[in-house]
Amino acid sequence: MLALRIVERDLVTTRKLWFKGWLISSVVMPALYLSALGVGLGGAIKGDVEGLSYLHFLAPGLLCASLMQQAAGDSMWPVLGGIQWDGRYLAMTATPLAPRDVHLALLLWVSLRTAASGAIFLVIAAVLGGLASPWAVLAVPAGVLTALAFASVLSGVAIRQRDDNALALIFRIGIMPVFLFSGTFFPTRLLPAGIRPLAWLSPLFHGVELARHAATADPHWFADLGHVAVLVLVIGAGSAWGRRGYERRLAA
Repeated sequence: MLALRIVERDLVTTRKLWFKGWLISSVVMPALYLSALGVGLGGAIKGDVEGLSYLHFLAPGLLCASLMQQAAGDSMWPVLGGIQWDGRYLAMTATPLAPRDVHLALLLWVSLRTAASGAIFLVIAAVLGGLASPWAVLAVPAGVLTALAFASVLSGVAIRQRDDNALALIFRIGIMPVFLFSGTFFPTRLLPAGIRPLAWLSPLFHGVELARHAATADPHWFADLGHVAVLVLVIGAGSAWGRRGYERRLAA
């Protein structure tokens, strides 16, 4: 598979240039978030949240939210840069690599990076006492599905841009509100009734619910199948749309 050649290039580049930065974002930031919110704020919260301690409630949701943000970062400005700024996508497609290989490589890279980050996050959560069950390992695949749902759509948006104005807007009025209001920090049932359906439309909501049910060994089989179906549907539709964008832009 030619796309794996690009993933290999990304691995080498990350190891040579960006490994320390990735390690800080994957280890230090989750530790700070979980310590401050799960342990610190959670210690001040009297009672439980949805039958869980606040730390147990927060950890799986924060895992998915963190991977969503990482996927957004990997699939917005780097994609625009590849076509508009440094031209590496153009260089890639001047070889036997096709636009679809470049697009597939991005999704594979997001999967690999978020799986590694999710595993590290899970270890940190375990050290801090944030895991209620050994089944919490299944929160990592839920987080990767969530990351791919966002990456498949956002990479399709980014490849169609000529500058980063739209990307900055998407991050400010799209990614950040989704991060805050998709059930990561508090149950969505506490949202005003008019806003609640908007939270349900977010792939992050479905990923958080899936991860939380896994991490607490509290499966809701029909609901969880629905969450998986929504994430897979978004990934499939977003990937098809994104691939068309890559083919049109890189073939031009």
